[in-house]
Amino acid sequence: MRLTAGCYPGRVRVLIATATAGAGHLQAANALEEAWTAWRSEDRVQKVDVLDYTPAVYKKAYSDGYAKVVAKAPELYASFFESTDDPVLARLSSGLRRGVGRTAARGFVDLVAGFRPDVVLAPHFLPLEILGGARQDGAPLLVSVVTDFEAHAFWMDPGVGLTCVAAPETKARLVARGVPARDVAVTGIPVSPRFAAAPGRAEARRRHGLRDDSPVLLVLAGGFGMGPVAEVVAGLGRAAGPLQLVVVCGRNEPLRRKVASLDHPHPTRVLGFTREIPSLMAAADLVVTKPGGLTVSESLALGRPLLVVNPIPGQEAANSDFLLERGAAVKAGRPEDLPARVKALFSGGRLAQLARAARKLGRPGAADAVCRLAFKRAGGKG
Repeated sequence: MRLTAGCYPGRVRVLIATATAGAGHLQAANALEEAWTAWRSEDRVQKVDVLDYTPAVYKKAYSDGYAKVVAKAPELYASFFESTDDPVLARLSSGLRRGVGRTAARGFVDLVAGFRPDVVLAPHFLPLEILGGARQDGAPLLVSVVTDFEAHAFWMDPGVGLTCVAAPETKARLVARGVPARDVAVTGIPVSPRFAAAPGRAEARRRHGLRDDSPVLLVLAGGFGMGPVAEVVAGLGRAAGPLQLVVVCGRNEPLRRKVASLDHPHPTRVLGFTREIPSLMAAADLVVTKPGGLTVSESLALGRPLLVVNPIPGQEAANSDFLLERGAAVKAGRPEDLPARVKALFSGGRLAQLARAARKLGRPGAADAVCRLAFKRAGGKG
């Protein structure tokens, strides 16, 4: 594939296509948009949510269905994840999934035909299903931007010209499953450039009114406010020693009210949705969270170790295993385990060891790396 006539060295048309099934995919799309426009401001960059081009019933079932199954029936989600994570099965079912996707998202297909992108960056596999298939001359370069540390078979569409992954182990898994090594690049998972520009710890604490003389634990519920956050905060409340808690409940207002109403033995701030995650992470000593790919990557980009709580089976479990094997996190299977985990971390040098491992894994420039590699693979120079 090459850039269309007249686009290079002038304006390149870039489509960033995602699906809001979990907040992480949208965050990755935002990071890619920020990075590309900062690098090549003359290009035409359009970011879309494929689900916005589907019927309301389809959109609700796709986005809300994921959240409800993960929250209410994680074992069912694990079964689906494992049973479909088969490259042969994924290839055999791709025609059916593509047909359903194109029918449901006809407006998205029309948008692509009208926009005529040179490059499509997809931090969700749904756009790949709709636009993929056999590679064709003159078609845009499809870039699969995998947003977890393990790549499910759904990311492996034959129409993909470049796959960007989190780590060498992710690439090795894809290559072992038949993806040509030349078509897989280890870039890291895209995070906002604001993480690279985050303030130092002392300045971040001053900005948020946090004390310098006691550790800060940042509890994250993700953009949608999922997981046993109230139980986690209650468990941390039983931890010994001087601590400060900052709890971010995302867009889940009932959760924010519930957490705010708890008794808090330690100084605690409870927030809803905020755009201050980079500086809040910079202020923290430890990030307490479920291990979504974007949250993990943001923490690593700032060298912040993680205390992983109750990962759902599937991609979160794989992300958790990745962190634990590399010494950048510890895990608490249940909220009642938290006091002992926190005590162990803040005694001796264990937390410093985790932080060093996290810094080694961090890739704050991942979004820029994805954009530059995609541009080069599409035939651009520079």
